[in-house]
Amino acid sequence: MKNDVRQAVIMAAGLGTRLRPLTFETPKPMLRVAGRPILEWNIEALPPDVSEVVIVVGHLKDKIIGHFGADWRGRRIVYAEQKQLLGTGHALHVCRGLLDERFLVMNGDDLYGAADIAAASGRGPAVLAKPSEVSGRFGVFRTDASGNLMDIAEGAGASSGALVNAGLYYLDRRFFDYPLVPIKGGKEYGLPQTLVLMAREVPVAVIKAGFWVPIGYPEDLEAATAAMEARLTDAERAVSRLGSHGGI
Repeated sequence: MKNDVRQAVIMAAGLGTRLRPLTFETPKPMLRVAGRPILEWNIEALPPDVSEVVIVVGHLKDKIIGHFGADWRGRRIVYAEQKQLLGTGHALHVCRGLLDERFLVMNGDDLYGAADIAAASGRGPAVLAKPSEVSGRFGVFRTDASGNLMDIAEGAGASSGALVNAGLYYLDRRFFDYPLVPIKGGKEYGLPQTLVLMAREVPVAVIKAGFWVPIGYPEDLEAATAAMEARLTDAERAVSRLGSHGGI
């Protein structure tokens, strides 16, 4: 199906506490993988029709704004500040007034494949998932016989092959019709948990990802670099080693 989404929201406001001390002076999405900031890889993986990227900033926001500015490689860049780090659901609401009818949403500190992003785009509400490899680290999806979202269990002990949340969504403005679901004892509001409410009335497809590299701990950066370099051509690999222009 043809992609019909013009905007992508990238959530990049977090403190990156599990990656300290690396994130004391560098926002987590600006940490380098294969010679370039994570955010650069993700913006470049977006479908060609995505002409505007809304980056939700917070921690060390000036490092992100200074790097990408108002236009980066042909895409308009807009910023929405999450002044209180109240979770992914709250982060999306922060940029509510900037959004079209349909939009992509993705974590700014994981790596995604362009083919997977395209597969999730333009087919109605959808969420990207990956068969589990690390037990208990991610939310686990429960789906119906048609492969649509039914529920999510956070921090569950996922058995091998269980579908875990990859943190990439194709949504429309109906999401804002549902109250944000509090998580972590009411300290945050979860995007996927709120999406489960929506899924009770609107089918939300769970799309299996072919490539997804979550980055939560220092050791993940080395694994992510190896995974990304394995996907690059020799020419691309040489360019990435030189680092991107104007980077951190």
